[in-house]
Amino acid sequence: MEDKILIEAKNLKKYFKVGANAQLHAVDGVSFTIKKGQTLGVVGESGCGKSTLGRVLLRLYDVTDGQILYDGVDITKMDSKEIRPIRARMQMIFQDPSGSLDPRKSVKELIGEPLKIYKVCKNQEEYDRRIAEIMKTVGLSERYTESFSHELDGGRRQRIGIGRALAMDPEFIVCDEPVSALDVSIQAQILNLLMDLQKEKGLTYIFITHDLSVVKHISHEIMVMYLGQCVEYAKTKDLFANPLHPYTQGLLDAVPIPSLKAKKLSTQIMRGELTSPVDPAPGCRFAARCPYATDACRGKDIPLKEVEPGHFVSCTRF
Repeated sequence: MEDKILIEAKNLKKYFKVGANAQLHAVDGVSFTIKKGQTLGVVGESGCGKSTLGRVLLRLYDVTDGQILYDGVDITKMDSKEIRPIRARMQMIFQDPSGSLDPRKSVKELIGEPLKIYKVCKNQEEYDRRIAEIMKTVGLSERYTESFSHELDGGRRQRIGIGRALAMDPEFIVCDEPVSALDVSIQAQILNLLMDLQKEKGLTYIFITHDLSVVKHISHEIMVMYLGQCVEYAKTKDLFANPLHPYTQGLLDAVPIPSLKAKKLSTQIMRGELTSPVDPAPGCRFAARCPYATDACRGKDIPLKEVEPGHFVSCTRF
């Protein structure tokens, strides 16, 4: 693995206007780095800002504040023309293959769409050859070339999505819950395919999921998000061996992983209601559900603190 940083986010924020004077803080002051050829897992409950973060990194959403550095280049304020050649190196695999694939287009057309947009192939022969190569790479038989996505099962549809993402030979791929709509056996096949492609092509991933049992096997580092903020950030093995934030502990306690259950983590069921992400008050947003919350958790924001080497947590207990 290279030590070169490919993606760096600095105090990244994305707010959405709701109503006349209110803003929803979807991503609120998130910072992280992803080294080339590695995977950052992003976990958290639905609505915590994971998918918004992925789209902001690709500049599908404009940035409210902060910086995004791609391979050392600041892409935060680039317009559509400036970012076009860079975006060819960044792709996305969407959560629901049924919703992200045009049912009117054949498998060949779906995978080849980026090739036509960027005018990569010189002629039809080169285009057909490239489609065949991509289908072989993602494990799709050529007999499905003229098939439509709705004629195939979920696993094959997701392979189409992966093939489309690979069409431009990208360096960085946002995997937005790519296996959540699949059954367990197909999940394993898709995860193995993604890991094999990473080894073969040196791909860099951000892997978004709410399932810690999935992210455990594919990620080098994990960032835990809660209501738009990062509450814990660590190497995967360190986070699973020693979860520090009460929210992370609660997530792990809900995951049926035998190795974790054997450790008998002293966690409690998360109770209480979610804090509103619309113009939230300063302080820990998990305090309303945290069994350890004190007055120190409210009134002022709690920054990430390096508790152990490379292990950061946002909590007043440390």
